[in-house]
Amino acid sequence: MHQTIDTTNNFALHPTVFVILGITGDLASRKLLPALLALYSKKLLPQRFVIIGFSRRQFSREEFREFIRERINILPGQFKEEDIKHFLDHMLYEQGLFDDAVAYARLAQKIASVDKNWGQCSNKLFHLSVPPKLCEGILSHISQSGLNVPCSDDIGWTRILIEKPFGNDIHAARQIDKLLGKLFKEEQIFRIDHYLAKETLQNIVSFRFSNSMFEPIWQNEFIDKVHIKLFQKNSVEGRGAFYDSLGALRDVGQNHMLQMLALIAMNRPKSFTATDIRTERARVLKSLVPIVRRTLANRVVRSQYVGYLNEVGVKPDSKTETFVRIESYINMPRWKKVPFYLETGKAMSESKAEIDIYFKNKDGNEQNILTFRIQPNEGIKIRFFVKTPGKGFAVEPRTLKFKYSDTSLSEYMSNDYERLIRDAFVGDQTLFASTSEIMASWEYVTPILDNWDDLPLTTYPKGIKEIE
Repeated sequence: MHQTIDTTNNFALHPTVFVILGITGDLASRKLLPALLALYSKKLLPQRFVIIGFSRRQFSREEFREFIRERINILPGQFKEEDIKHFLDHMLYEQGLFDDAVAYARLAQKIASVDKNWGQCSNKLFHLSVPPKLCEGILSHISQSGLNVPCSDDIGWTRILIEKPFGNDIHAARQIDKLLGKLFKEEQIFRIDHYLAKETLQNIVSFRFSNSMFEPIWQNEFIDKVHIKLFQKNSVEGRGAFYDSLGALRDVGQNHMLQMLALIAMNRPKSFTATDIRTERARVLKSLVPIVRRTLANRVVRSQYVGYLNEVGVKPDSKTETFVRIESYINMPRWKKVPFYLETGKAMSESKAEIDIYFKNKDGNEQNILTFRIQPNEGIKIRFFVKTPGKGFAVEPRTLKFKYSDTSLSEYMSNDYERLIRDAFVGDQTLFASTSEIMASWEYVTPILDNWDDLPLTTYPKGIKEIE
């Protein structure tokens, strides 16, 4: 079970227990476990680590390992069989209901036995791979069983990983945050918005502040508008009941899209540390101009794809939106009167996430457009104009492109969950949402949700490219 690993990183030297609450669920099999296996195969996990699964199903240890082997979302031949076997050797299981205090006491005993076997106190990382409504109860039980308390100030940290959405409105978010604040310090809390870990999204910051030609024109004098799009070709596909309780605005608008807006609009941070970057992102979100009832109809569109009401789990009279477009403004001098269009929808013609920055042209209609392609075909492109061959001075558009896949850089583009788990191990919170960001996002979105009934719900056909 021993693996050779680069021990130049201090975190690699300290034994770590990774607890996944809800390990039999979809998120664990699709995202968490493949990422952990990938990190293991790359020798990027601590030398001594254990993964403890916690769920209500009954398994023997061998049954549990076989279940994980069958469910883990990996391609045939993606990993060496030896790596898969040894990875599974690091897995333990504790059965229990999420609302059963005795089960958490057993979990604490299991972790204590691991520490005893190692002969020292381990780091503990808890991941809540559960629906948001279960988080409060689980957090309380973690605290009551003493699992939130680090071994000491110097060794054996304890951290918590929580998935979005963080509540379903500002009131629920505050309640969860209040509980988190009682149980954990801010440096222990890692709130996952996996979009922040995408290499191409991180590149926005590097691109802006490393290329001096752009930062001087990154303001309202030169920028006409910003269009942020997150389209999904698939429908709700078996997640009808879950999605129907959220809708597009809660599902990706409040988190992914506002984080993209913050990265585009943020001022240069004092340093590129987690604290300073997250402070600047939060500053943008706190500066969003509120959308109130009287401005709602002019600035927000909501729609639902035809056939949504027939999806399994969806209420027959559901008013849940599967598409939303918001015209946002930021109350900061550099962005005065610049609209930021946030647009997301399911059952569109293609799946894509991209950001278009339109630059003003005071002498004509031709606009330079800078595009960050987040996925797929990750890269950056710029539309510019050149003279059309022949007489006269007519111009025509051309595009300058950079694609990660065309360079050796594509070899180093890690999966977003690999990056997030690795950063949680080393304690880097840059790619995780802060309390201030979460609260500011909900402060902006909740008034829209509160007035949904005042806004008509239109419909659109599946496979549409754009919605007017």
